[in-house]
Amino acid sequence: MHGRQQPPDAFPRRPLGVTGLHVTPVCVGGGPLGSMPGLFGYDVSAERGTETALAALTGPFNFLDTAAGYSDGESERRIGAALLRIGGVPEGFVLATKVDRDFTTGAFSGDQMRRSAEGSLERLGLDRLPLVYLHDPENVSFEAGMAPGGPVEALLDMQREGVIGHLGVAGGPVELMARYLRTGHFAALITHNRWTLVDRSAGDLLDEAVSLGVGVVNGAPFGGGVLAKGTATSTKYAYRQADDEVLRRIRLMEAACAAHGVPIGAAALQFSVRDPRITSTIVGVSRPERIAETARLATWDIPDELWETLAPLTAPEEFWRW
Repeated sequence: MHGRQQPPDAFPRRPLGVTGLHVTPVCVGGGPLGSMPGLFGYDVSAERGTETALAALTGPFNFLDTAAGYSDGESERRIGAALLRIGGVPEGFVLATKVDRDFTTGAFSGDQMRRSAEGSLERLGLDRLPLVYLHDPENVSFEAGMAPGGPVEALLDMQREGVIGHLGVAGGPVELMARYLRTGHFAALITHNRWTLVDRSAGDLLDEAVSLGVGVVNGAPFGGGVLAKGTATSTKYAYRQADDEVLRRIRLMEAACAAHGVPIGAAALQFSVRDPRITSTIVGVSRPERIAETARLATWDIPDELWETLAPLTAPEEFWRW
């Protein structure tokens, strides 16, 4: 069986909650293109990162996600360099970034959020940010996040000023993410490593987000790589050593996929893409050719029998990230 890649204009655009933005079912993740060897295990040169950003901006997907803190702003710088080459953000393209804490001092204040956003504007060469996420708020208490003069208030101020179009929240712990969504301030959500072939922690969170009209973006469908490269290459899930039981189940998934002639990466990606609650799924890329490879995985023919085989192989709840 061979994978089929649709032409670049064949990916439908879906509404991202009530934002009015319409995005493709796959979002290009800009973390790796900025070079994050400590997380991903390899370096990416500035030129390769810029070429990758260029491929993302001109390829079959209209959604690119980055963050101020990725490689100390290097991801945004490389995207900014690519934007300069093509004369700005293409029409209909959605570029999202995230505001970050100060990684030196740990500051997660309102002033820091403003500095972070201003740095993003400068690096990307933009005068407005269409979609900005509060990034990893688990690094501060919910009370501090919502306090007067705190990070959320600062983001709301920048939104009123027109610097930010739509606000989102991006982080890990599912109950904390739900608390932020319940404030009514956020139109988009990124959850990561918690809705994959092996981890279903975010199930209730996805339901709640949809009920609130929040657009859901699912990050890390490959669990940091193991659900794309396989256990022969990686034994980590979510950037840490995976439990033996999780690895056992992934190996069973690999065998099932191989029996059907399907790359496990195709199954891992489409597990997320086919979920009606998820608007778009983030796939990090570090090489220009990865864009076409991701499109191929997203459109690979997967028989129903494989989904039926994979479903009971999900790891038990005690191994989920929550």
